[in-house]
Amino acid sequence: MALPPLVEPAAELTVDEIRRYSRHLIIPDVGMDGQKRLKNSKVLVVGAGGLGSPALLYLAAAGVGTLGIVDFDTVDESNLQRQIIHGVSDIDRPKAESAAASIAEVNPLVNVVIHNTALDVDNVKEIFSQYDLIVDGTDNFATRYMVNDAAVLLGKPYVWGSIYRFDGQASVFWEEHGPCYRCLYPEPPPPGMVPSCAEGGVLGVLCASIGSIQVNEAIKLLTGIGEPLVGRLMVYDALEMEYRKIKVRKDPNCALCGDNPTVTDLLEDYEDFCGAVSAEAEEATLNATITARELKDWQDSGKDLFLVDVREPAEWEINRIPGATLIPKGEILSGEALSRFPQDRQIVLHCKSGVRSAEALAALKAAGFKDAVHVQGGIVSWVNTVDPSQPSY
Repeated sequence: MALPPLVEPAAELTVDEIRRYSRHLIIPDVGMDGQKRLKNSKVLVVGAGGLGSPALLYLAAAGVGTLGIVDFDTVDESNLQRQIIHGVSDIDRPKAESAAASIAEVNPLVNVVIHNTALDVDNVKEIFSQYDLIVDGTDNFATRYMVNDAAVLLGKPYVWGSIYRFDGQASVFWEEHGPCYRCLYPEPPPPGMVPSCAEGGVLGVLCASIGSIQVNEAIKLLTGIGEPLVGRLMVYDALEMEYRKIKVRKDPNCALCGDNPTVTDLLEDYEDFCGAVSAEAEEATLNATITARELKDWQDSGKDLFLVDVREPAEWEINRIPGATLIPKGEILSGEALSRFPQDRQIVLHCKSGVRSAEALAALKAAGFKDAVHVQGGIVSWVNTVDPSQPSY
């Protein structure tokens, strides 16, 4: 459905702006009025990563007057495969600052506001209140639910996107005109069910595909043209080159925007709501967790270990801890690989960061391997503290 423009037009465009945006101005649906609305718009992009990179660049190029960037992370070499707003010279630089510098090169007429901080329940409302529209480029469920809840509570529309390997999704959530994110996903997935991009990977160019959809939706909302993806979920399969749309209806039983809401303010702890690890995994790791340095000490002392890497084969090809055996987590959880575990050796599990190994540890302990342990921080900790010669990812 068509919606009214989100913002009023600015008083005028300068001669420089008319030259810069001439290709917009000659589009009848945009024209002078639409470009003035973009100039008068204030848009916040949450995250200057995979989705935030193309979103920020195209929002700036389009002439959005004020662009906010909220990101507390720094640029890492592994980001450069997809986070095109950053370059080699930006490594170790705060992402928000790096992104702002790139925007200035693309369009110095844009006012950039840097929020070099972690978005949390204490600051999200105050930050969001400064903007007309939110573009969500986050990559974890805790922040997604917090962004949704804050947007609904403040009456702000926001454009959402998600990417994983070759698949992407995008939609527009605006409680005043349609469903919110909780209508689509009332509960977060079980811990460990959906790997992050850092664990499962993502095709770099997929970020541009979904990020550009997000900008397209933002422009439509700001200027009041076309039909935004309110009440519709766009699903993209890059391998099959297929787009499809799924209707998303407002849920009358939604905990946030339904007829009788039970969530009337921000939650105290979104990490707890989403659960980084399951309760079983958290219990299993009690008194069964060692550090990477302790693992190295065990190896050096000749302790009889059965060291198991529970990552996927593609990750195993990147780096590995000497002496480890690859048994992917899924084979442990299904019970398929339990017969490979010895009863008379010290079992040590590890993954990339410690989340998957904790889930696998819970399955092993339930199967009777009571003395099994896992490595806190996984191979990331091993590379950082024991063997920095190995590549990270």
